[in-house]
Amino acid sequence: MLRGVNAINLDAKGRVAIPTRYRDRLVEHCRGQLVVTIDTQERCLLIYPLPEWEDTQRKIEALPSFNATARRIQRLLIGHATDIDLDANGRLLLTPPLREYAQLGKKTILLGQGNKFELWSEDCWNDKRDDYFDEELSQDQLPEEFSSLSL
Repeated sequence: MLRGVNAINLDAKGRVAIPTRYRDRLVEHCRGQLVVTIDTQERCLLIYPLPEWEDTQRKIEALPSFNATARRIQRLLIGHATDIDLDANGRLLLTPPLREYAQLGKKTILLGQGNKFELWSEDCWNDKRDDYFDEELSQDQLPEEFSSLSL
């Protein structure tokens, strides 16, 4: 399970070090093989362990290619998907197009999302997080599945 908020740095070569608490799990689960792609809704990157990405890619490929929105998502998500292995020091080398898309600078946020991570520019994440805190949600905006959820 990949969860938690982690402030990490992007070095001059475009590498980010995955926090040690995740490394053993990633090596055990997917031999450190990850897939990085863009998020189509936000300026952040999605980092999947290879098995989770393969499941996701199958679902994306199954979308109807004659539907313009589905085709857009296929092109963006699969087209930007990049296989990246953890190096011996637990780092990922992000390609320039991925870094540029997410507007990544030195300070980044690695956000666990259960089966994947999101990687954000620290400034973008802080702005988005503050927007989320400021949003007023009404009952009719929540999916029905939330009605039975107790926190």
